[in-house]
Amino acid sequence: MLSPKLFDHTILKADASEASVKKICDEAREYDFMSVCVNSFYTAYVAQQLKDSDVKVCSVIGFPLGQMSTAAKVAETEDVVANGADEVDMVLNVAALKDQKYDFVKEDIRSVKAACQGKLLKVILETCLLTKDEIVKACELSEEAGADYVKTSTGFSTGGATVENVALMRATVGDRLGVKASGGIRDTATAEAMVAAGASRIGASATISILSGIQL
Repeated sequence: MLSPKLFDHTILKADASEASVKKICDEAREYDFMSVCVNSFYTAYVAQQLKDSDVKVCSVIGFPLGQMSTAAKVAETEDVVANGADEVDMVLNVAALKDQKYDFVKEDIRSVKAACQGKLLKVILETCLLTKDEIVKACELSEEAGADYVKTSTGFSTGGATVENVALMRATVGDRLGVKASGGIRDTATAEAMVAAGASRIGASATISILSGIQL
């Protein structure tokens, strides 16, 4: 049985209207999900919608490409925290990782973590663009930089979460960090497989269908 608290109820599309975000917030309150995950523009609105509930506000940073400057990511993080974010999901600079600029990648994450002011930080690796060795390295750098979670995907690239990559991430971080599976998770069986592989959080827009056992 999947717990509602496994889920970040997510709405990140560019055309997401205020009405659609409100619907996501209402659903999150009804089902008692862990969080509502939105782009930074909606952070203050979601915080207002979720006040007096225990559903957290999760905002994405440097989304979806991760190639913003560190200063830009820090500024965005400071903004969402000021506007009520409880959790921050930042996108790794994939190109810098592939170029083996490991000190930069670590400092990029560390700088965002500092700007979180104690709020939970998840690092989105975009695993579909990485080799297995690069996934391991990204996990290691995220841990060294003080991140709380590693996350598979934005859901906006060439692929989403896979059981294999979730298992690799869990094997790398052990029980020291959380692992969030996101991207393409749309049914109960897939969500259960991700949890079995080591996911401790799931990001999905089809959250209610997943919990209801509806096949989309």
